[in-house]
Amino acid sequence: MIVLGIDPGLASTGIAVLVGKGSRLTAELLTTVRTKPATPHAERLLALYRAVAEVLEAYVIEAASVESWFVHPVSKSAMGMAEARGALLTAVAAGGVAVTEYTPNAIKQAVSGSGRADKTQVRAMVTRLTGATPTSDHEADALAAALCHLGAQPFAAAVGRAK
Repeated sequence: MIVLGIDPGLASTGIAVLVGKGSRLTAELLTTVRTKPATPHAERLLALYRAVAEVLEAYVIEAASVESWFVHPVSKSAMGMAEARGALLTAVAAGGVAVTEYTPNAIKQAVSGSGRADKTQVRAMVTRLTGATPTSDHEADALAAALCHLGAQPFAAAVGRAK
């Protein structure tokens, strides 16, 4: 399965493409999309949309995994995060790919065994599990989101069969 993992943010968005074949995991793409505060807001959102659209054109993505919303204490930052998520989710939907959202704690639990893992632990585990070397926390989080989705698939398939 080929999974697109996204760690959303207006200033920095992590994007990962993870291929899972049996127990073998390969990170095909790790990148951080950065937008500058001086750039007009609509152009920042368009840049995020286009970055995901380009990935969807370059890879045959079977599923997307996005870190879900969390409560942010600063409302202006929360608004930017919400708008960035909207642009990113719209790009994935426009590409015809199903999106599953996971909480930050669920993603941390899936890759490290603890929902309270810090950024260093998450980065170490995604490196250990995939052999990839993320260059930012955003890339590590995007890869972790993809890993979380791959790990959840056997359970989801069993539930589907039970229905």
